[in-house]
Amino acid sequence: MEPVQISEAESAVMEVLWLRHPLAAEDIAAVLRNERDWQDATIKTLINRLLKKGAISATQEGRRYLYSPALKREAWLTQESVSMLERLFGGRVAPLVAHFSKQRKLSKRDIAELRRIIDEMDS
Repeated sequence: MEPVQISEAESAVMEVLWLRHPLAAEDIAAVLRNERDWQDATIKTLINRLLKKGAISATQEGRRYLYSPALKREAWLTQESVSMLERLFGGRVAPLVAHFSKQRKLSKRDIAELRRIIDEMDS
């Protein structure tokens, strides 16, 4: 699948569908109304945008449509991470880690996990 640009608002709909699908628009709206305090019209607009982009698919069941993700979460995460790395750090991971270490955003657990990953890459 070609890279699909998903806005932050659209990603909220995707997160609902990645957790459970297929869902009707009313079911998606019920979750997002509580989380985001959005109106049903806003949620339906986001669903329609995602349909047009090919990020979700719809199947008709009686008089309603059930929606499912066509875009896999892992593919989206990879696309978003690569894009962020390119934009902010020239595609390099080391400056990203250095930035977080300078901001003291790395816990001892994070550091241990990074060491383990590097050790696995070296062996």
